[in-house]
Amino acid sequence: MDLRDIPLTTIDGETTTLAEYDDRVVLVVNVASRCGLPPQYEKLEALQREYGDRGFTVLGFPCNQFAGQEPGSSEDIKSFCSMTYGVTFPLMAKVKVNGRKRHPLYVELTKVPDAAGKAGRVTWNFEKFVLLPDGEVARFRPNVQPDDPAVLAVIERGLAEAAAA
Repeated sequence: MDLRDIPLTTIDGETTTLAEYDDRVVLVVNVASRCGLPPQYEKLEALQREYGDRGFTVLGFPCNQFAGQEPGSSEDIKSFCSMTYGVTFPLMAKVKVNGRKRHPLYVELTKVPDAAGKAGRVTWNFEKFVLLPDGEVARFRPNVQPDDPAVLAVIERGLAEAAAA
């Protein structure tokens, strides 16, 4: 299945797909407000602000599958993200990233191996997938910070390729 055709629901209940972001480098990340990793929101927002006008976007997918760390409603999540971390990047509706009822996007993304060659289930909140316009996907585990040089290198490469196309 083409990732661009998978239906997505925004946090406001609107239907969209990744086709809306076809010409952009997209960082897909499962987020949670009550986890020890939410300071990554600051780094994700910094990436959005630094690269957004160059053809990059973060897409946050709230998920409550890890120790119940995203229990709130869509309104709670939006408020937390904007008030606490100044998030301006798009947020999607809450999804499951693992298990039989995982969202179709994550069915496909979890087939992608990380830098160690390991594919499979999402291990925790803030697992990152960078989607390049050419269809390549790079996977980074939750402990890899959004501003890690390896993440930035993939984003920069994707932006360069998109600008040259």
